[in-house]
Amino acid sequence: MFENLSEKLDKAFKLLKGQGSISEINVAQTMKEIRKALLSADVDFKTAKSFTARVKEKAMGQKVLAAINPGQLLTKIMQEELAELMGSEHSEINLKGSPAVILIAGLQGSGKTTFAGKLALLLKSKKNKRPLLVACDVYRPAAIDQIVVLAEQVGVAIFQDRKSKNPVEIAKNAIKHAKANGHNVVIVDTAGRLAVDEKMMAEITAIKSATNPHEILFVVDSMTGQDAVNTAKAFNDKLNYDGVVLTKLDGDTRGGAALTIRSVVDKPIKFIGTSEKMDGLDVFHPDRMASRILGMGDVISLVERAQQQFDEDEARKVQKKIAKNKFGFDDFLKQIQQVKKMGNMKDLVGMIPGMGKAMKDVDIDDDAFKGIEAIIYSMTKEERKNPKLLNGSRKKRIAMGSGSTVVEVNQLIKQFSQMGKMMKMMQGGGGKQMMQMMQGKGGMPKM
Repeated sequence: MFENLSEKLDKAFKLLKGQGSISEINVAQTMKEIRKALLSADVDFKTAKSFTARVKEKAMGQKVLAAINPGQLLTKIMQEELAELMGSEHSEINLKGSPAVILIAGLQGSGKTTFAGKLALLLKSKKNKRPLLVACDVYRPAAIDQIVVLAEQVGVAIFQDRKSKNPVEIAKNAIKHAKANGHNVVIVDTAGRLAVDEKMMAEITAIKSATNPHEILFVVDSMTGQDAVNTAKAFNDKLNYDGVVLTKLDGDTRGGAALTIRSVVDKPIKFIGTSEKMDGLDVFHPDRMASRILGMGDVISLVERAQQQFDEDEARKVQKKIAKNKFGFDDFLKQIQQVKKMGNMKDLVGMIPGMGKAMKDVDIDDDAFKGIEAIIYSMTKEERKNPKLLNGSRKKRIAMGSGSTVVEVNQLIKQFSQMGKMMKMMQGGGGKQMMQMMQGKGGMPKM
């Protein structure tokens, strides 16, 4: 996410490294590189120019504290200004209606229908809502089939009328259906076009008038850069929507749309699509995104994702097993499954401060755990429960069954054993022992 922009900004900050103070000359050079980085990310010239002017003004107006260097000070100013550029604080979705009606608009191919399914899942699982998906795209072939499949996939109700070609009537009937069947959120998926046209705008405006939505969300493909910003403005002029959804941020996006939309249309970015999976939808936090762009990580979002997947009851069971030396490979598998549910592996690593830069050239497969899982699944139930049973012949059989080598099986068993010891030390307060173990002291291999 924004790897190219992050890399170019990092190079710009290097101009100040080793400098004893901020001066007109070194700040001007740095601002020039930052402006180039923003322009290459498809941020429009006017926004890039005003942004760097604000950063320069703040930098020149501050004295460098003894504890930090000019590069660190500029990074802090950049983080604050980037967050301000993208909206400063995150904006909540309005769900106060009975039912709350959410109207989704956007061009064809922007990911509207997929977002509708993702939003339904998010509201169901995190907000305890009973959403109703509404199929109002009566033009695109298989559009209704797509949203029906998505509704089944996320386990929510769907309202469709294949006989009708009137999206306004379909939307109105869907709201009546929602009231009669206890649905407290109605998500209306509308038709898109390949470009903005009067017919499309007239139709979406008519649906808005008929349904009186509590929230209108404009969905935009972040990979289209400045075109996305221009389209966002055209839609806003007609609809006056409440917020923007940026999809495909996990793709080869340059970041221009995310950095520019707020300043052009003065509407907050409310959600971002982070993967193709149905749970790949995040609430947008400008300050956290600014930190990630600058390579500072996003620990808060990482912790929130972990909290969503790990429940307290399961944690207590694991603690008891560790205390009794009964933590086996089946328990390890459960932990792996929970980590995988947290999202794209490279995205997760990028949330750890400093790791985004370190891993930028490393290709982290989403199936990074596949080899480990294959080895564990090749074990018998007793072997998973009691790893001490794993002798030479058993390891050879497991290697053959998992398509790995005995060396790889041994490595996994060794790492599993070390992990168990670390977890037990953490429970027992053995911080010093654990640090020695991680540093390779006391006869333990370096981790």
